[in-house]
Amino acid sequence: MPKRIVYPGSFDPITRGHEDLVRRAAALFDEVIVAIAESPAKRPFFSLEERVDMARQALADIPGVQVVGFGGLLMKFLAEHHTTVVLRGLRAVSDFEYELQLAGMNRKLNPEVETLFLTPSEQYMFVSASLVREIARLGGDVSGFLHPLINSRLNAKMA
Repeated sequence: MPKRIVYPGSFDPITRGHEDLVRRAAALFDEVIVAIAESPAKRPFFSLEERVDMARQALADIPGVQVVGFGGLLMKFLAEHHTTVVLRGLRAVSDFEYELQLAGMNRKLNPEVETLFLTPSEQYMFVSASLVREIARLGGDVSGFLHPLINSRLNAKMA
């Protein structure tokens, strides 16, 4: 049975930091499923369809990566995709408390679920999608934080 991991998130938009984690997970697992959540409560800037499309474009060169949009409970998604391993990224200590809480709740919902944490490479430790959107909204250059195709899509949407 292939080793499969799910990397869930809103990816609004997918950043170089996200890409970094996917590339590193792809070196450790046979399959990486990037699970893009609808996240209506977060009021995403891009639609689910746009986020899925952008992630597919940004990650197209990485073997073993699949991008899927989903709504509902992550535990149901994991069951549907026959895996019990979740990837989460940690940028700072502030992320840890929230991510630990999520991992604990996921394990309570399904004791077989394991959460693996990876930290991004140093150059991406401070990059978050919300921060990238805010900088772009204020007219700043975010090209260093995004795949060129994603940067173009963000600029077009901001215009």
